[in-house]
Amino acid sequence: MQSSVVALAVGFGSGRESLIAGVKKAESMRGSSTTESSQKAFGNDGKKPLRLGLIIGMGKDPDAALAKVHELGLPTCQAYFEEFSRELAEKLTKALLKYGIEATSVVVGGPGKEVWDFYEGPLTIGLVPRETRAARVAHIKKASEFAKECGVAAVQTHCGFIPENPNEELYKETVAAMREVAEYCRRNGQNFRYETGQETPITLVRAIRDVGLDNQGVNFDLANLILYGKANPVDAIEILGPYVQGIHAKDGLWPTNPKDLGEEVAIGKGKVDFARIIARLKEMKYPGAVTIEREISGAQQMADVRGAKEYLEKLID
Repeated sequence: MQSSVVALAVGFGSGRESLIAGVKKAESMRGSSTTESSQKAFGNDGKKPLRLGLIIGMGKDPDAALAKVHELGLPTCQAYFEEFSRELAEKLTKALLKYGIEATSVVVGGPGKEVWDFYEGPLTIGLVPRETRAARVAHIKKASEFAKECGVAAVQTHCGFIPENPNEELYKETVAAMREVAEYCRRNGQNFRYETGQETPITLVRAIRDVGLDNQGVNFDLANLILYGKANPVDAIEILGPYVQGIHAKDGLWPTNPKDLGEEVAIGKGKVDFARIIARLKEMKYPGAVTIEREISGAQQMADVRGAKEYLEKLID
């Protein structure tokens, strides 16, 4: 999740019932293990597994953004917002009902500078950097209140380059921040989802377990694991599988320049083995959505999204 969601908004069944159901489920989950409860992702009851969607920036006009999702024939979306207000919540709720689209999560990033590379990334992305941590915790809490107003069952973000060494003070601080926002979402009847990318799969699992709450999950970005050189998603799903509540269908190439991430490419042109991933998700009885992401802008972005939809439909059906 970088700038592509905003570009999609420019270039191109939710409601109170789901919120109430989510709150009831949160209460019933108290006392159960993180691993077990993470599989009970909110918002999937009675819905088709592996339903397709699109991550898209809403800007100030959710109706226009969701019109594009509807035009593509996609039943779900992940809704990215840079700011939150009651007016925007009302607009989103109205547009979701109008187009019959399910918002599977509210996606949040920032505030402040975020640089998507190996040098400045550790200093600027997510909850790891000390300088921006308090502002970002507050921003995620605003996202949680916003999602509650709209009846969206999950909030998700990148936590950043979580340290590999759990004895480091920075690791402990990051886990404390993760726990604070996850607990806030829990009180609002929501799951809090971590998008994969900057950390190795086992580091993310370690952090989830150290946070110790039962409403945590993973948004499994297939390409990010490759772009950051952290893991092959075919292998990573065996580690992260019990926690997966969302999927970013995205493709990419391994990094070869030690300063820059690998190149994100159209689905089917990179190193992600989608056939094996989809087959494994079916074996695991994954109940959630598969959300398309393409990190370019303009007409080619939309053409690639349409191509991705056709490609994935053949594997899923």
